[in-house]
Amino acid sequence: MDRSKDTPGQGAEPGTADFLQLDAGEAPPGGLADWLAARLRQAVRDGRLPVGGRLPPTRVLAGELRVSRGVVTEAYRRLVEDGHAAGRGRNGTVIVAAPVGVPGPATTADPRPAPLPRPPSPHALFAGPPGPEVFETLRSVPVRIDLSPGRPDLAAFPRAAWLRAERALLGGLAAPELGYGDPHGAPRFRRAVADWLARNRGVRAEPEEIVVVGGVAQALALLARVLRARGTAEVAVEDPGSLGVRQQLSGWGIATPPVPVDADGLRVDALRRSGARAVLVTPAHQFPTGVVLSGHRRGQLVEWAADGGLVVEDDYDAEHRYGRPPVAALRSLLPDHVCYTGSVSKLLAPALRVGWLLVPRHLHDDVVAAKRLTDLGNALLPQLVLARLMESGDLERHLRALRRRHRRRRDVMIEALAAHLPGAVVHGTAAGLHLLVTFDGRVRDTDVAAEALVRSVKAQPLAWHAIRPTGPGLVLGYAACTATEIREGVAVLAGVVRDLNRAGT
Repeated sequence: MDRSKDTPGQGAEPGTADFLQLDAGEAPPGGLADWLAARLRQAVRDGRLPVGGRLPPTRVLAGELRVSRGVVTEAYRRLVEDGHAAGRGRNGTVIVAAPVGVPGPATTADPRPAPLPRPPSPHALFAGPPGPEVFETLRSVPVRIDLSPGRPDLAAFPRAAWLRAERALLGGLAAPELGYGDPHGAPRFRRAVADWLARNRGVRAEPEEIVVVGGVAQALALLARVLRARGTAEVAVEDPGSLGVRQQLSGWGIATPPVPVDADGLRVDALRRSGARAVLVTPAHQFPTGVVLSGHRRGQLVEWAADGGLVVEDDYDAEHRYGRPPVAALRSLLPDHVCYTGSVSKLLAPALRVGWLLVPRHLHDDVVAAKRLTDLGNALLPQLVLARLMESGDLERHLRALRRRHRRRRDVMIEALAAHLPGAVVHGTAAGLHLLVTFDGRVRDTDVAAEALVRSVKAQPLAWHAIRPTGPGLVLGYAACTATEIREGVAVLAGVVRDLNRAGT
């Protein structure tokens, strides 16, 4: 016998519930329990209530629908009797199977989950000009050894220090501090960044000048939007130079005319001839060649900027240096003409997506406005944790440990290249997380990278990072690999070069 009260309370209108968007007003008079049980069965059939899904407590659902609790209890009882729900005591009522005797919707689809898209073959990946998704595609290919550049040693992430800082912060964080923050970034983090840059990069800046961004990629996006709005439609770039940087700028409608790089860095005479009024440079450790912008060229670039040019300084991995004197940032020489950007991607992990941007005074308000419209500001908690790591000295201790580890791995790669590719020329050994290796011109570096990927080793060809034709080369990261992986990876690359040379003769 159905003992439930099957009508709403006297004077109460039927209600609705967020759960399955139920509306008790749809039920026929005197049929609330039947209606609710039918709606629940339908939700199981169409997948809205999967096996393992928990039904709301009867008191809660009855209150939302403005019906007696007995109506909901009766509907649940019927589902249990049908065999597709079970009462689990304090854990509530849980869906355990499809309704007995109720066929599901007819389908001929394969019940297995759809397979993930397969990446293109290695040779297809390197066959033509790299598209905007090329790095994501390459990262998705599983390999035994990954010598891609730009990868820090993620296994060295200071988890214990991070957790200590996070616990300490959460223990003392006031509730209002969890609200929307300043689009510039958390004041405490901006002070910590200002001190960090002064100590490590020779950049003197007030915290108010710093804009916290989601990595260098977002810094370039904000600059591109602001510069285009002010009539600057092109930013000259180093050649060879970072493909990723060119893709970021091009994606925001900025043209990237090439300026050649030689042993002293950017050719400022060629920059003047290009007519560009803005240029992006990596002066402390040029990507990918590793050269340092010489003192003479720095002076020329400062003169060019003082004549009305704008320099965008990407200080992407300058902290990682091995045995050479530190190189001050260009921003320290000409702050009114240099946009400076850096991040913790190479210091800690790219996944944090935290960086900083300093711009000349006349661009600052526009950059902050663009940042506000983009995301209202970076997440607060990572900023505060990073501030604590910078203030406590934990980040500098981590950097010193990384330098020792990276130096050892760099030395292993240099030794392996000398043993397996004795005719190759190695560039950029004094700093950074990668080396550039150039070799005999009888093979194409894209073919080397493709065949190496077939043999389960990742490397990036120099051709990806060059706008104009250049000799063959590979950009090889060493920071994230063990010594054994480095030796084995270089041996594979050398074998590929030898095989391709034989095939071409």
